[in-house]
Amino acid sequence: MSERREGGGHNRPAGTGFESKAWFFMRLSGVVLLGLAVFHLYWMHFAIGVDNIDFQTVVGRWSNPLWRLYDFALLVFALSHGFNGLRYAIEDYVRRPGRRLVVKSIAYVAGFLLISAGAYIIFTFDVGAA
Repeated sequence: MSERREGGGHNRPAGTGFESKAWFFMRLSGVVLLGLAVFHLYWMHFAIGVDNIDFQTVVGRWSNPLWRLYDFALLVFALSHGFNGLRYAIEDYVRRPGRRLVVKSIAYVAGFLLISAGAYIIFTFDVGAA
């Protein structure tokens, strides 16, 4: 694990290794997520209206490939940001290296499976059959 600057917590790690890139990704993905999530909330709650959201709304949205890409980006950024945060928590609270490896491996597999399942659903959903 790379050394961190004084102050504790997750201040920017020293160096240019994986931890430094993970630290930068958290900041970048947080900003991207803020924009994606705020627009998603605006569009679904105000432009469409909560009372009008149903299965046909999703079918209508996903008939446009750009909406599918948008939803995929939201999925990937949200899950990768969240699992990167989980990785930080595992580093902080799972002290034994063997256990840490097992817990992080489970988290990585879970993240991969969730992103894969979401991508499969988003990109193979047949709007014609719906």
